[in-house]
Amino acid sequence: MIKKITSILKNKEVLNRIIFTLVILFIFKLGSTITIPRVDITNVDIQNSSDIFGLMNILGGGALKRFSLFALGVSPYITASIVVNLLSMGILPKLEELTKQGAQGRKKLDDTTRALTVLLAGVQAYGIVVTMQNQYGLSPIGGGSFSFWDYIYLIVITMAGTFLLVWMADQITSKGVGNGVSIIIFAGIITEIPYQIVNAFQNFVGVDVTGGAIFNGVIKFSIYLLAYLLLVIFVIFMERSIRKVPIQYASTTFQARTNDVTYLPIKINSAGVIPVIFASSVLTAPPIIMNFLSIPRSNPVYQILSINGTYLGIPFGLILYIILIIVFTYFYTGLQVDPVKISDNFAKSGAYIPGIRPGNETAKYLKKVIYRVTTLGALFLTIISALPMFLTMYLSLPSSIAFGGTGLIIVVGVILETAKEIDGRLAAKEYQGFIG
Repeated sequence: MIKKITSILKNKEVLNRIIFTLVILFIFKLGSTITIPRVDITNVDIQNSSDIFGLMNILGGGALKRFSLFALGVSPYITASIVVNLLSMGILPKLEELTKQGAQGRKKLDDTTRALTVLLAGVQAYGIVVTMQNQYGLSPIGGGSFSFWDYIYLIVITMAGTFLLVWMADQITSKGVGNGVSIIIFAGIITEIPYQIVNAFQNFVGVDVTGGAIFNGVIKFSIYLLAYLLLVIFVIFMERSIRKVPIQYASTTFQARTNDVTYLPIKINSAGVIPVIFASSVLTAPPIIMNFLSIPRSNPVYQILSINGTYLGIPFGLILYIILIIVFTYFYTGLQVDPVKISDNFAKSGAYIPGIRPGNETAKYLKKVIYRVTTLGALFLTIISALPMFLTMYLSLPSSIAFGGTGLIIVVGVILETAKEIDGRLAAKEYQGFIG
């Protein structure tokens, strides 16, 4: 670790990129704490929400509960990117063709994504304002309800904040380190962790207890921290776990040494956090629509679709949430990892899997391997995502301190990918110096 830090300090290019990234993140944090003028957030309570608004609040570093300039975050852009990527995977031939046109095609796809972001940001901004007004206590300063022009004002401000964040993310990608959008989300999540730890300490230890109660609280808090650490280790292990499929090339001798064999790495969690985001969005869409229609909260549908609630003693929402995560994991992995295309690429490059015939047999074998690996990935995502709800429902643990979920997967994934990029830049610099 010390050696790596020393290498970074000696490498001016990498150091400047890291400093630039930190400056952008400081601006992001500053903007996420500034509440939009003419809005009263005194009665807003979204900290313990377990629906899509709670998820957006976590990903935005608390920007939504403050209804700040960056209240929308980059979620409209992420949703637009996911939709465009899905449509370009054989669903819309025109978009699929753009993916094969190199830099020019990627630019057109980016333009399509940004155009879709405008539409999604406008719809999402309106939905958030209405729902937060009706459900979470958002109101204009002085009380009352928002007028038509208030809605226009808030929608324009939040949309502008989203596009400013997207621009900042692009700057990080080109001039900083890591993927800009991922770094922005990472920064939002990581800044909320200290508040989570403080809330956990206050919950377990308290402030007005003495003697044995304090000792028991400290023990519980220590167990909480240990469990958090073990969960982080588990996520790191699963994120770095791969299934190695051995491959050889026609030019390689049959008696090649073991360390000469090439491997096709298949990640345990190829789908990332996309299934969790999709599942949350699908499950919370009906309650949001019902809220627009002024359907009372006493309607059973709210309890049935509540992720951390029960109806007639049965956690229907949690069960649906788990089912949706599993379904979307298989679906998205199938789009990301196509065994037929991999088999075709093997045939073109003269590669083959030892003991497996090229062509259809290879595709069937890879499909079986991917299916088994995806089963583990779906189980992993289910455990991590459902853990906070389980702790809230059955252990009486406040949702504000329940660890796990999408945020932890994103934090670990971004750290690993960014560290890999920094190592790559340091290695490239050393190589250039060696040959120079």
